[in-house]
Amino acid sequence: MASQDASQDASQDASQDVEHRVSELRSQLRKASYNYYVLDAPDLPDSVYDRLYRELQDLEEKYPALLTADSPTQRVGAQPADQFTSVAHNIPLYSLENAFDTDEYLDWQARWQRLEPDIKEAPAVAELKIDGNALALTYENGVLTRGVTRGDGTVGEDITQNVRTIRTIPLRLQMSAGQNPPPVVEVRGEAFLPLDVFEEINKKREAEGTALFANPRNAAAGTLRQLDSRVVAERRLDFFAYTLLMPEGSGDVQPPGNQWAALECLQTLGFRVNPNRQLCESAAAVASYYDHWEEARHDLPYLTDGVVVKLNSFELQDRLGFTNKFPRWAIALKYPAEEVPTILEKVTVQVGRTGAITPVAELAPVQLAGTSVARATLHNADRLAELDLHLGDTVIVRKAGEIIPEVVRVLPDLRPAGAKAYYLPSTCPVCAQPVVKPEGEAVTRCVNGSCPAILSGTLRHWASRNAMDISGLGERLVQSWLDQSVVTSIADLYDLTIEDLLPLERMGKQLAKKLIDSIQASKQRPWAKVLYGLGIRLVGSTNAQLLADNFPSVTALAEADEAAIAEVYGIGPEIAQSVTQWFQVPANRQQLARLQAAGLQLASRVDEAAASSQTLAGKSFVLTGTLPTLKRSEAKDLIQQAGGRVSSSISAKTSYVVVGDKAGSKQAKAESLGVTQLSEADLLNLLETELIRD
Repeated sequence: MASQDASQDASQDASQDVEHRVSELRSQLRKASYNYYVLDAPDLPDSVYDRLYRELQDLEEKYPALLTADSPTQRVGAQPADQFTSVAHNIPLYSLENAFDTDEYLDWQARWQRLEPDIKEAPAVAELKIDGNALALTYENGVLTRGVTRGDGTVGEDITQNVRTIRTIPLRLQMSAGQNPPPVVEVRGEAFLPLDVFEEINKKREAEGTALFANPRNAAAGTLRQLDSRVVAERRLDFFAYTLLMPEGSGDVQPPGNQWAALECLQTLGFRVNPNRQLCESAAAVASYYDHWEEARHDLPYLTDGVVVKLNSFELQDRLGFTNKFPRWAIALKYPAEEVPTILEKVTVQVGRTGAITPVAELAPVQLAGTSVARATLHNADRLAELDLHLGDTVIVRKAGEIIPEVVRVLPDLRPAGAKAYYLPSTCPVCAQPVVKPEGEAVTRCVNGSCPAILSGTLRHWASRNAMDISGLGERLVQSWLDQSVVTSIADLYDLTIEDLLPLERMGKQLAKKLIDSIQASKQRPWAKVLYGLGIRLVGSTNAQLLADNFPSVTALAEADEAAIAEVYGIGPEIAQSVTQWFQVPANRQQLARLQAAGLQLASRVDEAAASSQTLAGKSFVLTGTLPTLKRSEAKDLIQQAGGRVSSSISAKTSYVVVGDKAGSKQAKAESLGVTQLSEADLLNLLETELIRD
């Protein structure tokens, strides 16, 4: 018995030794990785690192209970992921407003200074804008628990398994001895491919006969979405951290009070931060930094297309807040697009889903801003006339906004003898019907509603990921269905059955069922997605969300007048006109009726509690004059909380005008239109009465 006890004690002592050794190995390997990948100052020979790594790996295999997610051995996943999950960001990732020269930067500075008139100059942090892919990393109690792509800024994809392979992203925050890590912290930054790694990858792909990546940014994006994290590890992505989101009471780490301190803190926590940042005390210093890196950036081992400037003080950032799209306290100061010459070989014409006729230059391939370019937009007929294009011309091409290649000018002195001038065709290249150029518009359009190109674009837009997300309904299948008259509108999709699809070429029962299931699932997409999917001209996904937030149903939007729609912040008169004109077309209303009958979400969903508070839904108000006790903003909030809508202009459709002291012309207009007038007391009584009635 004594011998057995002694054996158990020895086993227990041995386990404690193993635990200590595992902890020691992990600490040594983390320190070595940080010095090698982040500081670029290796302190261990590769052979020693490999020996320590193998020892840790062997111990974790022998004692699997000691294996943890933040171990250095867990950077490469063993099994490919089935798919990525979409997740909502804890805090939205806003885009940045762009400036393309220092004058535009000064305009931006003047705009925020109008909100803070006492501040003439504010220190700002200038950082190089890395041409990569934004990531949001969540650490809980110091351990990496989630890595998410930017996505649309609100929702991204959970790619934690791939993020763990990036050596410059710590799996555990680097803390000083005895320090407790923050309970929760979010770090944001840019994942990118260094230029030498990008070239190696393309050389390997060329040798394998695989299509080459166009540029490092695309290669990084494709790498991050690999289902097999072992492939991600092989491609050696890098990462610069630039944002630290840390709440008060974050363990032993004091939340920084400014951007410069946040970058210093990120370094202390084990992240790689771009060393070329600068704290600028004035706009002149920002301009100097910007000018320096315009040329110096070409010597960097990675691509950068500009400078990000953030006001340093977090307190000032909080006061300035955000516009509908951008933070007011940060801006991207972009460098001019690169320009290169090439030969115009021919011109083709595209027909978009709105009927827009777009001429496209087909070019001799040329390298431009890290991308091979063989096509460039020519915009419209007016632009063609300005350029005076002839086939065979030498043209100058640049990337508009660093994204879309465009022809900016022609070098007529190099024009070949006998070169033929190019003119936009007078008929649609798809349906052969005459094209028109509406007065006051730059775009030439095909107005044949049955044009296959318009139908194809409409269906593909409806099925796209940002709209109804109908999986499997891509360009080839859409074209096939149109050719065979399977569908002639988006509403036809919801009448399809598996039996309708089975006779089609290359359509088995399993694929047919998958497509029908995906179409049926799209009925659950929210009202904002449906609105975007309708393809109303000028209504992108952001505008669709704004409209859906302010008009919670298709009925509310269809009945709204142009002035009420234009009143929505971020919309404006041009979009409002486009929306009202769309709803005036009988065919569009008929299609909406079919979609509603099919069960699509043409109204925002609200829970019972929210629905019970929408007592003024469908009623519109105009506020005029000074109210006795309420500020106008307070009255507006009360009305909107009860489901009503507040407009700045009066029409015959206005439900009530709330009149205060010195009401002016709006009161007179209300009287002429017979619109009911309310005092502040009447408004409060109406709100109370409606609540009681409800």
